[in-house]
Amino acid sequence: MRSSAGIYRTVLAPVLLGLVALALWQLLVVAFDIKAFIVPGPIAIGTEFGANLSTVLQGALVTGGNALVGLVIGGVTGILFAIIAALVRVIDELSAAVVAAIAVVPIVALAPVLYTMFGAAAETGRQLVAAIAVFIPVYINTLRGLRQVRPVHRDLMRVYAASAWQTTRTVTVPGALPFIFTGLRIASSLAVISALIAEYFGGPIGGLGKSITSAASGSNYSLAWAYVLGAIIVGLVFYCVTLAIEKIATRHYSPNT
Repeated sequence: MRSSAGIYRTVLAPVLLGLVALALWQLLVVAFDIKAFIVPGPIAIGTEFGANLSTVLQGALVTGGNALVGLVIGGVTGILFAIIAALVRVIDELSAAVVAAIAVVPIVALAPVLYTMFGAAAETGRQLVAAIAVFIPVYINTLRGLRQVRPVHRDLMRVYAASAWQTTRTVTVPGALPFIFTGLRIASSLAVISALIAEYFGGPIGGLGKSITSAASGSNYSLAWAYVLGAIIVGLVFYCVTLAIEKIATRHYSPNT
């Protein structure tokens, strides 16, 4: 009974709510004769999505690939810098201003600069945009988690004459896993959004961002929304995979196990 209730709350209830929302959306579009350039109905979007599935999948692979590279680079860099900052207080204090500056850099200004540096035909600029967007939440959440270790655990490691790195590897990092994955879950969505936005500013045609602008400029708004649906699915896949990895990691590497 308890497992059935859990399945209902986590799976069936959100699906039912989504179906109701889509039905209301379609009803409002038909009832008020809302034009497609304002917002098309779910049926029109679904029709275009199915008719252009191969193109959507191709764009999803390009955008998702850039987002994945950015997520890996930004995530690994954020975790490593957070560990270094937690071990060396001077670096923590000196890097605070730099991290704050990076956090407020607008993607719309950064993407053209990176295209000039690496070339608009290369995917490097889009991947770096995603990596920068990922770095901030991962770094901040990881550093916060590394500071949450109980003093008794640190004292125990000192009794065992453990080095700072041994303490970090065996106690601090495992204890910070929930914070690390919170940052990664936030960053997984940001990676997709950043890669998508970066595609608006030039580069080879093929990504979802470029496909959205091309369809919208041709007044094919239902197709543009079909590409938006593809981007939403990519973001959900990134989030769900990150959540699944978090469940496995926290179950096997908890400091209490």
